[in-house]
Amino acid sequence: MGDGSGGVLLLLYECGLSSSSGVLSAQSFSPPILFPPRSLLLLRRNFSVGIRRRSSEPAWKKRSWIKAMPCSSTVIPHEDNGALRNFKLSESTFLASLMPKKEIAADRFVETHPQYDGRDALIAIFDSGVDPAAAGLQVTSAGKPKILDVIDCTGSGDVDTSKVVKADLDGCICGASGASLVINPSWNNPSGDWHVGYKFVYEFFTNTLISRMKKERKKIWDEKNQEAIAEAVKQLDAFDKKHSKIEDADQKRAREDLQNKIDFLRKQVDSYDDKGPIIDAVVWHDGELWRAALDTQSLEDEPASGKLANFVPLTNYRIERKYGIFSKLDACSFVTNIYDDGNILSIVTDSSPHGTHVAGIASAFHPKEPLLSGVAPGAQIISCKIGDSRLGSMETGTGLIRALIAAVEHKCDLINMSYGEPTLLPEYGRFVDLVNEVVNKHRIIFISSAGNSGPALSTVGAPGGTTSSIIGVGAYVSPAMAAGAHCVVEAPTEGLEYTWSSRGPTADGDLGVSISAPGGAVAPVPTWTLQSRMLMNGTSMASPSACGGVALLVSAMKAEGIPVSPYIMREALENTATPVGCLPEEKLSTGQGLMQVDKAYNYLQKLNNVPYVMYQIKVNQAGKAAPVSRGIYLRELSSYHQSTEWTVQVEPKFHEDASNLEELVPFEVCIQLCSTDDAVVRAPDYLLLTNNGRTFNVIVDPTNIGDGLHYYEIYGLDCKAPWRGPLFRIPITITKSMSLENRPPVTLFSGMSFVPGHIERKYIEVPIGATWVEATMRTAGFDTARRFFIDTVQMSPLQRPMKWEKVVTFSSPSSKNFAFSVESGRTIELVIAQFWSSGIGSSETTVVDFEIEFHGINVNKDEIVFDGSDAPVRVDVGTLLSSEKLSPAATLTKIRVPYRPVDSRLSALSADRDKLPSGKQILALTLTYKFKLEEGADIKPQIPLLNNRIYDNKFESQFYMISDANKRVYAMGDVYPESRKLPKGEYTLQVYLRHDNVQLLEKMKQLVLFIEKKLEKESIQLSFYTEPDGPVMGNGSFKSSVLVPGLKEAFYIGPPLKDKLPKNLTEGSVLLGAISYGRPLFGDQEARQNPEKDPVFHTIYYNAPPCKKVEEDKGKGFSKAIPKSVSERLEEEVRDAKIKVLTSLKQGTDEERSEWKQLSISLKSEYPNYTPLLAKILESVLSQNNRDKIDHLKEVIGATNEIIDSVDLEELSKYFALRSDPEDDGAEEAKKRMEATRDQLAEAFYQKGLALAEIEVLKEDETASTESMGDESCDQDLFEVNFKELKKWVDLKSSKYGTLLVIREKRSGRFGTALKALNDIIQDGGDLPKKQLYELRLSLIELIGWPHLVSYEKQWMLVRFPPALPLF
Repeated sequence: MGDGSGGVLLLLYECGLSSSSGVLSAQSFSPPILFPPRSLLLLRRNFSVGIRRRSSEPAWKKRSWIKAMPCSSTVIPHEDNGALRNFKLSESTFLASLMPKKEIAADRFVETHPQYDGRDALIAIFDSGVDPAAAGLQVTSAGKPKILDVIDCTGSGDVDTSKVVKADLDGCICGASGASLVINPSWNNPSGDWHVGYKFVYEFFTNTLISRMKKERKKIWDEKNQEAIAEAVKQLDAFDKKHSKIEDADQKRAREDLQNKIDFLRKQVDSYDDKGPIIDAVVWHDGELWRAALDTQSLEDEPASGKLANFVPLTNYRIERKYGIFSKLDACSFVTNIYDDGNILSIVTDSSPHGTHVAGIASAFHPKEPLLSGVAPGAQIISCKIGDSRLGSMETGTGLIRALIAAVEHKCDLINMSYGEPTLLPEYGRFVDLVNEVVNKHRIIFISSAGNSGPALSTVGAPGGTTSSIIGVGAYVSPAMAAGAHCVVEAPTEGLEYTWSSRGPTADGDLGVSISAPGGAVAPVPTWTLQSRMLMNGTSMASPSACGGVALLVSAMKAEGIPVSPYIMREALENTATPVGCLPEEKLSTGQGLMQVDKAYNYLQKLNNVPYVMYQIKVNQAGKAAPVSRGIYLRELSSYHQSTEWTVQVEPKFHEDASNLEELVPFEVCIQLCSTDDAVVRAPDYLLLTNNGRTFNVIVDPTNIGDGLHYYEIYGLDCKAPWRGPLFRIPITITKSMSLENRPPVTLFSGMSFVPGHIERKYIEVPIGATWVEATMRTAGFDTARRFFIDTVQMSPLQRPMKWEKVVTFSSPSSKNFAFSVESGRTIELVIAQFWSSGIGSSETTVVDFEIEFHGINVNKDEIVFDGSDAPVRVDVGTLLSSEKLSPAATLTKIRVPYRPVDSRLSALSADRDKLPSGKQILALTLTYKFKLEEGADIKPQIPLLNNRIYDNKFESQFYMISDANKRVYAMGDVYPESRKLPKGEYTLQVYLRHDNVQLLEKMKQLVLFIEKKLEKESIQLSFYTEPDGPVMGNGSFKSSVLVPGLKEAFYIGPPLKDKLPKNLTEGSVLLGAISYGRPLFGDQEARQNPEKDPVFHTIYYNAPPCKKVEEDKGKGFSKAIPKSVSERLEEEVRDAKIKVLTSLKQGTDEERSEWKQLSISLKSEYPNYTPLLAKILESVLSQNNRDKIDHLKEVIGATNEIIDSVDLEELSKYFALRSDPEDDGAEEAKKRMEATRDQLAEAFYQKGLALAEIEVLKEDETASTESMGDESCDQDLFEVNFKELKKWVDLKSSKYGTLLVIREKRSGRFGTALKALNDIIQDGGDLPKKQLYELRLSLIELIGWPHLVSYEKQWMLVRFPPALPLF
């Protein structure tokens, strides 16, 4: 997920390197930070051990085991790949350790074969994006362009440029942001069509860069605002000196205006929220290519900089390979790609430094300092950005699929993907299906990180550790890397896997990790980081190291005319890797070992004429058709108390273009089957394998092995070429757990000794009835601080591994307590690891005692469901292990409301980037949902069918966007929705789904979506009772009890009280919460208020009952009006019907407006002075869009005058001056009628005032206002007269009519007071922001002359009122 579990980046320090005379020297280094973010919080382990010598075994077994050695003063021979004896780093060995190549023999391979340095190899980097301006990524060692293409596969940088404009006679166009842009006359545009779009530049930046930019821009803004405040204070001071005594009302208002300006400026400091500069984009076709240019003036301090006309136009990067820089301040480079005939401009930036770092490890070329070059400096790359900038660099399905399309289109040789996350099912999902096609059909070698979730078993992530067609890479650290890159005081005596590197096996028994490679490097990073290199480590770094090594091999194979096949490459890598450690179980951590480029090359040379075959393994237990797995994984108690028989199917898989007659028919291999331990795993001796595959049986007998972890293999050798090593392997992993017979079940692991990197694994059968663990860890015997990682993992079918993890630091010998949940009856792995670099330099060994005590409260309901009735729910509870205190706590904290789409739209996507290699066109389904919030709330959209699965999902992509009626976007997300605070209002939520199968998308057109939000007030506490009628009678309250093993108790949970339920709770809604039953000794103290903080809790659902019917007699309690005659009622019905017809008439054309006018005149004649009719006529006049603005405003004034004249003002004022008699039968009806008349009158005065003010503005340059006003007298201030009339009837400071007050202050030149009044209206409005109010505020700021605020307000105008929704 993101840069996460497939290889989270870890910035340990910023490495200051300077270049002088072609030599880089270290200037200064900060101590390494060994506490990583997110997934890299799991750093731990040391593989120790024995020494294994060369023998006369087959070549594939002749390996140099990396071993512990006493120290020496020199670097060890090449064969040891990084193990050191008492060494001191020289400058050259130090620099080499920053970009490790010796460990995988890449350095000596290139030294021996300088022309095989990656030349002619093309790598697709699936990552967060690669900066083409980064150090070492411009050219290859052969002088060719390093980066052939840079693509944003996510769409996060897409700019909608579908709007087309023409230039005026001065060569200017109106940009999408509203800015006037000058076109460079030298730009060729035969059609004259200019596609325009805009985007906030922060949408292209990472959070780190945004933070830096905001800090710099805030500093500049503060200076300008302070200048404005100083000037305003100066003006007020001058006024006070001039008017020592203020008696005149005008002077008082003038001083208030000056003070209001100061107050407004000061408030801006508190409310300042920089949404970033806006860049305008222009796209056109120059007759040959699509071109793009950007206007970045808002980013520049100098007025002449960043103008559109000065921009050097760019085209698609792959054509000219040019990039731009937004500004000197951000130093962020970008490239452009244009799609869909100019309607989409993709501006590509990276979403984190991760991708550039990965690309640098694989292939950077530094001619002045070759030691810092990547593994394959001759290789070329394409950058496929899969990390979405909108999601903080997390990958999306759209990004992944488009990246595969691009890799095939560019005919890449390799793919490196340093991304991934846990998965529900291995070898499953839409992306996995397409990866298999890419590897099998297009022969692309796919290499990916195994993950950073170790050291527990079964922590490999998808896709790298769970997909057979992908080479999954673990992370290795050598002593040289530790001493140099990590700057540890004392390097470990041997190379080892990083503690946090993920381990196998997968849930279906596959090994998980294929090979290992160096998992850390100081490599190039983007220019916006303001440094050239930094250290990161993770399997994210191991994967490109391995990928670079494979690129060397691809380079060699192409040069020597050897066909490249992912199948043979994987075989060569695994069968020539150097094992790390000497125990069989180490393979679960390191795979087949540390890859060795030179040995793999020699191996490949001998394989020139062998069939290119991958041997697909399918295993199932004899007598069971399902599940089918890729290995044998015996983890639970029932699986290792007796021998089991397994059926293994071996099926040769050729590339899709293999010839039936020349390859498939002749294929026949005699396979010798070998077991690593015949006492435990037995198989037939031989197997004759043909193209159609073959099955054989395996017997696994674990009955005589001891407790703990055991690993075995069955492997198949080619009888005619045993030197090749295993053609296939069947992993067998057995974790034999200890059983706890004592009660209460407690176990103590005492006297465990830890040195840096050491790992202890304990396997325990969780007792039946246990639901949580209380553990204590005690440490002793050490001096300097020690950091430990504690993991537990349990496995259940069709679930992701259930993992609990804790990182603890002991500054001195002490103890720490923990509590965590467990699943009863299943094996739990407890892993305790001292981080590989923690305690280095100390001679003290850490002694650890770890005590575990199992507890359990068992209930008859995993979930509590209330059906909406008043009945309570009975719960049976008991304990099997020991006495436990039963102290239930239950709360409802959230509400989940279901919605169905109000609209669905199916569309075919552009073939530019959304056409699969198979030729199938990807389709998109856009679902639209509507919801309303009565109050502001934290909301989270959820789609249970699709959420929380990226790789193990058969749907290609999902993305959502939440916007208001103004098209302002408040939230975006995908498979992992997040809570977002939204103000009250109405919202549109769009869900975007992609697939090439139209039938699947059709099924999703009524997809149910839930909006989950926290309860508006406090959570609802539920009560417990001993009686079924307790909730109604109010007695029989239950608080707590002590459970005795073997005896059951029961109690009732009452439903929430009706007065506690949220208002407007609709049928179908569900209240959600949690209930806990016990009180763990080491649990969270807040669990009583929030049971979800308890180690063990269960979910509560309260289904909303049917809504209460609204009383039909809404007039109940009021006196009835005097009944009207039939003729009177008929006359009113006819009148109202005619008015309804009038309001329904369209006025789009001249003919329609003429019909409307005739009918309105007729009705006014038929019903003279009928105010409701005149009010409807005014509404229609206001909605008209006449070409002549002044004529339209005059018509508005005429309509308002008719309303004003129709009202008996004296009668109306008398009515509101008197209190109505509640005993009067017609009082209520009269009140409603009079209030409606008052509102219509006020609206008429209000609209008349707006029209008068607008005419005044339009005609301000004319001398005779009488021409504008017809017969109105010019001796009066008509606006002021109208304003005073309106003031009699309404509060002019209200949000509804306050605009007129603002206009009045503006007319009087009191802009500060106008701003204050306008801000009060905006803040008190509470409804959807109105564009007119913000436009008015912008005009006032422009009149005052505060350019820094003008720029700020213009940016916010496009935030609040964008012209259209952004693209998905």
